[in-house]
Amino acid sequence: MVCSATPVLLLAMTLPLVGSPGTPVSQPGPSLAGGESGQRLDLESGAGESVLASIYVQLDVSSEIWLAALSRPLTLPPTPASSSPRTLTGLSLTTECTTKPDGFTYCACLPGYQWNASVCSHHDSCHSPYNHQPCSCLVLSSPEAGYCQLLPPVPGTLNLNSWLQMPGDMLNLTLFTSQETTNLSWFLQRRTGSPILLQPGTQVSLTSSQGQTILSIFNISHKWEGEYVCCFEAQGFRWELYQVVRVPLQAADVTGLPDRLSLSCATSPGFQLSCCIPLTLLGYEASWSPGEGGEASLSSQPSEQCLVLAIQHCPAADTTYTCDLQSPGLTPLRVPISVTIIQDGDVTCPEDSAVVAWNVTKAGYVAQAPCPVNRTGVVRRTCGPSGVWGPIHDSCTDTGLHALLQRAQLLWAGQGCPAEEVSQSLAELLEQTAVVSSPSDLLALLGTMTYLAKVVADTGIQLHRSALEALLKTTDKVLDMDSSSLWTAAQVQTPSASSDLLLAVETLACRLHPQDHPFTFSLPNMQMQTQLLSPTLPAKWRVSFSTQPPLQALIPRHSLAPLVTGNNNITMTGLVLRKLDHLLPLNYGQGLGDSLYATPGLVLSISIMAGGQAFNQGEVIMDFGDRDSILHCVFWDHHLFQGNGGWSEEGCRVQPASAGSATQCICQHLTAFSILMSRHTVPENRTLDLLSQVGLGASILALLMCLGVYRLVWRVVVRNKVAYLRHAALLNMVLCLLVADTCFLGAPLLPPGPTSPLCLAAAFLCHFLYLAAFFWMLAQALMLAHQLIFVFHQLSKRRVLSLMVVLGYLCPMGFAGVALGLYLPRGQYLGERACWLDEKGGVLYTFAGPVLVIVGLNGLVLAVTVLKLLRPSLSEGPQAEKRQDFLGVIKALLVLTPIFGLTWGLGLGTLLEDDSAVPHYIFTILNTSQGVFILWFGCLMDKKVQQALLRRFCRAQPPNSTISLATNETHNLQHSKGRGENAASYEERTA
Repeated sequence: MVCSATPVLLLAMTLPLVGSPGTPVSQPGPSLAGGESGQRLDLESGAGESVLASIYVQLDVSSEIWLAALSRPLTLPPTPASSSPRTLTGLSLTTECTTKPDGFTYCACLPGYQWNASVCSHHDSCHSPYNHQPCSCLVLSSPEAGYCQLLPPVPGTLNLNSWLQMPGDMLNLTLFTSQETTNLSWFLQRRTGSPILLQPGTQVSLTSSQGQTILSIFNISHKWEGEYVCCFEAQGFRWELYQVVRVPLQAADVTGLPDRLSLSCATSPGFQLSCCIPLTLLGYEASWSPGEGGEASLSSQPSEQCLVLAIQHCPAADTTYTCDLQSPGLTPLRVPISVTIIQDGDVTCPEDSAVVAWNVTKAGYVAQAPCPVNRTGVVRRTCGPSGVWGPIHDSCTDTGLHALLQRAQLLWAGQGCPAEEVSQSLAELLEQTAVVSSPSDLLALLGTMTYLAKVVADTGIQLHRSALEALLKTTDKVLDMDSSSLWTAAQVQTPSASSDLLLAVETLACRLHPQDHPFTFSLPNMQMQTQLLSPTLPAKWRVSFSTQPPLQALIPRHSLAPLVTGNNNITMTGLVLRKLDHLLPLNYGQGLGDSLYATPGLVLSISIMAGGQAFNQGEVIMDFGDRDSILHCVFWDHHLFQGNGGWSEEGCRVQPASAGSATQCICQHLTAFSILMSRHTVPENRTLDLLSQVGLGASILALLMCLGVYRLVWRVVVRNKVAYLRHAALLNMVLCLLVADTCFLGAPLLPPGPTSPLCLAAAFLCHFLYLAAFFWMLAQALMLAHQLIFVFHQLSKRRVLSLMVVLGYLCPMGFAGVALGLYLPRGQYLGERACWLDEKGGVLYTFAGPVLVIVGLNGLVLAVTVLKLLRPSLSEGPQAEKRQDFLGVIKALLVLTPIFGLTWGLGLGTLLEDDSAVPHYIFTILNTSQGVFILWFGCLMDKKVQQALLRRFCRAQPPNSTISLATNETHNLQHSKGRGENAASYEERTA
């Protein structure tokens, strides 16, 4: 009987058995001997032979006298008279058991013995730090008994390609076995902590063949040094083989703080330098040189050691201090830290106490300071060339978040058990959201989520409800973090931060364990719904979210039909994220143009899992509610813009809802969706459409009337060169606007869209002709400037007209052609709803830019002209008739330039501001009335045109005012000093 707290010794005895054939010998073995009970040994041997057998005896002894008890003779069970004599020839101790107060017995194997693997699998280990360790101690219940068995020779060897692995090399550990092995596992035991399970990852590879298994570690670093343990089962036992790997440090692993220092001996007579290295199996001796005038001390932390040099007296000149790290047989590591002494006259930044204490620093240097307690990193601040402190760059990260990030990185590389550590890390991450106080903290948190998502995607593990809830709560808090102080600075450092968050949440959210479906979860910034569909042909799947306005999604039955294979369940996941669309970069893919959109504040993610695989193809119909704007159905493409992500409308289209004015988006793939609403588009307004059509009709009629007037009075009004050139420019402007307005008015009758050749031709024609009208206006202005400034250097009429034709037609053709060649291949030339330039892309600026430049140049010419006319030497100008023509040109430019400039200036304003509809109405009225303005101010208000029309229809004399004007002009010319007469005669010759 086993007494409480009394050791139990199990003895193995080897007996030579001599007896007649067929004599049975009973082995009084315990119930757990080798995993079996009541074993019986039948010996069949010839007469006189001696056979060795092992029998196990259980002894109950007191802890004080167990050695004395073993020294007494043992009493064997009585044997029948016919049995052969048995002699005890050996005695071995196998197992020592102790019964604890909790009622369980702890049985430990003595050296050379081990519990059988089958027994070990049914009992708990006494103190095993990881599974598959050799079974040397078990916890048994009180009624049970058992013994350890003698170990056979080790059935394998573990070879290492080199015990010293250089950074960046590949480590190869090869297990050679002579027996069949099962349950093989690899572990890494580092200096501290529990053994780490090694599994295939980005840096870990496992390959097996007959009789050997190879563990490979790629791009090894000091984070992979330690004792490698190979555990396996063979011959009924568990085995462990070991190899120790050491990895030297690199210069990048050594941290010198600061890495560069400037100081003033007057304000800082002493200073401190530190050189820190991570803990490693290789012994390093550290020293400073020069070390004179300073005292070195060693400080140890859980993960690193630092050699600190405290300089008591400031050096007289600039000095470079070197931290030397030496290990036997390795190349020494040397980390230099330069110390610059500030001299009299040097530009410096003064002492400051912002965030941390900043000492006097020389201009052009970067001051460094350690992070506060419980934070890792460094704080930097640049002293500008003029002695002004720059902004503070704080890269300090909370030590807890930093540790989580490193664990997640190593887990993805292959260190750890994903099934356990992903859930544990998600729970810890939720707790760490409370300490996020800097962009570095936010990036560490987002980086941890990203690596965990990669681990889940690579390993295919599933999350339980508690882990998923922790993820959603963490995401909700992250979306609530201040965008100005955290998100903006974080995205400057990592532009893909918000895109990475979306991808991580999408990846993790669809990995819920099947037994936890259906799952519904709602938080202020996110909502999630899941459903598990049967493997039979499922019906359509519909999901609704209580957003404002309500958001709905539908996947038709025909999209789910291809997933019906075998008995695999189909997991449907719908996720809505608020505020995330405002954090995503304003990147727009092909066909969307520049950032001229607003988003509804919602991102909808739809995921389907079937048979453990993500299903990305299928039709999804989404209803985003009523929206009063031009909409684009888009999805977030993580691959656009060099991996920073961007909105794309590929595979998506807008369709009016079946009821009401709600908007439906239909996409042919599954991912994160939203809608883009044009910030610069007024809702469709019938009044605006009517005003546009009436205005264009009136403009076309006015332009036709202008052509009719010119047909009647052309020969009368073009008697001199100035009048001819002025009216020629105006006539070409009328022709351009007439054709352009006609195309624009008839464009709605054409099928819109980038694929319509007629629509493309109409848009190009309007682009070219509207530009040509402005260039002809510029030609008028330049002609006026030349006539006034270069009085005695006049050009011939033919040459001026040729130059005006080149400027009026070839220049706008160049702008329009280049715009067509650049933007048409990108799909950014035509708008979607009209045969006009795309308002979202840069193509519109190839029209607005030249127009605004021409308006500015015309204004400059007007200013020069007014100054010229106000000078006393006015008589230097042309003769009276030509002066009247000049006044007509000035009047036309003075009236038409502000009108045209105001028209297209308001057009540009409607693109930049959409809060009010008033600019749209003014733009429509003025833009469509340009022909009326040209008829009135450019043609009918011209004195010569009026006189010609009066002569033709009334046969009457011109008004007295006109004669008086001519008389006054003649009087002024007669009182000039002669220069006017010479100029007039020169102009008559050139005309």
